[in-house]
Amino acid sequence: MDNDSPILEVDGRRPLSADRIDAIGEACDRAEAHGGRLVLHVSGAPEGSWADDLTVSLVSKWERALRRLERLPAATVAVVDGDGDVGGLALDVLLATDYRIATGSVRLVLPVSDGATWPGMALYRLGRQGAGAAVIRRAVLFGTPVEAAEALAVQLVDEVVDDPARALELAGERFTAVAGSELAIRRQLMLEASTNGFEEALGAHLAACDRALRRAAAGVAS
Repeated sequence: MDNDSPILEVDGRRPLSADRIDAIGEACDRAEAHGGRLVLHVSGAPEGSWADDLTVSLVSKWERALRRLERLPAATVAVVDGDGDVGGLALDVLLATDYRIATGSVRLVLPVSDGATWPGMALYRLGRQGAGAAVIRRAVLFGTPVEAAEALAVQLVDEVVDDPARALELAGERFTAVAGSELAIRRQLMLEASTNGFEEALGAHLAACDRALRRAAAGVAS
């Protein structure tokens, strides 16, 4: 991973705030200006009465910030720093990234508030990305932690490693073929594949193919 890649630290122990939302937006701004990758170091999980000061308006703004991250025209890489539980803001960010690196001691957890798991969009992403897996069902319904090996088995993380820094360096070498808006288009086509029917998807894929052919022709012409 090149040294110029924007980097953002996300601590799941911290409560949601306007500052946290702004930090995501600023990181996305830097990634768009840089045109390369965004690296997000995530760690920690909520403690105590973490949901006391939340409002639906604040949660909505956070989810919109994550949606921007999810659609960013740059590769996003999450590295789980440290040991133990990852939840709250950290889990939200992890599940919105393209490539995820964790150590074997990490556990993914949905935070619990007032006797039930938090029904935010992390629940949606867990269900969409690991649909049908018993480990996901237990996490969503009962707050059961997802161990690193289980997360790898149901593809919530891409690698479980002993040396995250080295894995991050190697991951950077994989993200050179597609970048910018082309990466964002392919990501969106992939995400829509589970919900769009063939006829609905066909138009979007043909438009993307046409765009690719035009780009190639422009390259040959120049």
